[in-house]
Amino acid sequence: MRNATVLRKTAETDIALTLALDGRGVANVQSGVGFLDHMLTLLARQARFDLTLTCKGDTEVDDHHSVEDVGIALGKALAEALGEKRGITRYGSAVLPMDETLVLTALDLSGRAQLECVLPFPTEKIGTFDTELCKEFFAALARNAAMTLHIRLLTGENSHHIAEAAFKGLGRALRAAVSRDAALGDEIPSTKGALS
Repeated sequence: MRNATVLRKTAETDIALTLALDGRGVANVQSGVGFLDHMLTLLARQARFDLTLTCKGDTEVDDHHSVEDVGIALGKALAEALGEKRGITRYGSAVLPMDETLVLTALDLSGRAQLECVLPFPTEKIGTFDTELCKEFFAALARNAAMTLHIRLLTGENSHHIAEAAFKGLGRALRAAVSRDAALGDEIPSTKGALS
C-alpha cells in the first residue's frame, strides 16, 4: 500500500495528514484556510489521491504559515508513500483549461527539488486568500517531495481560474507520475538506479 501519515507540530501550526496514492480522489480537508481547502480537494480529485488533513494554524496572523506548512506536510507524505519509487512512471504533465485560462504543469519525481513557477495573478487576493501563497505552497511541496515542478500560465485573466487550473493540473500531472508502469516492473525509473 502506498500510504503515508505525517504529523507536523510547530509554534505556528499543528498538522495531521494522511495520504493514499491509490485512492478514489476523496478529500477531507480542514486547513483553516477555506480557499486552500477548495484547491486541495480539487488536487486530490484529479490525482485520485485520498487525502485527509487537519491544520490548526495561526491564521489570526495570516494564512502564510498554514499554507506553507501544509505544502511541507503533503510533500513529505508524497515522498514517504512513494518510497524508492520502484515501477512508477516518474514524469507527468497536463495542459489544463479553465474557461479563459490555460496552465501548463510538468513534473519529474526526480529526487531533486526545483520549482519554476510563472503564474502571474492579476489580483493580489482571491476573496481573503493572498494569491502569492500559491507559489509558497508549490515551493514547499516541491522541496519536500524532492520533485522538479514547472507551472506556467499560458493565458488567463481571472485569478480564481488561474489558481484552479494550476492545482487541477498539478493533480493530473501527479496522477500520471505516480502511476505504475507495467513495463518497468519493480525497476527504479532511472539509469542511476536511484531517485534520491
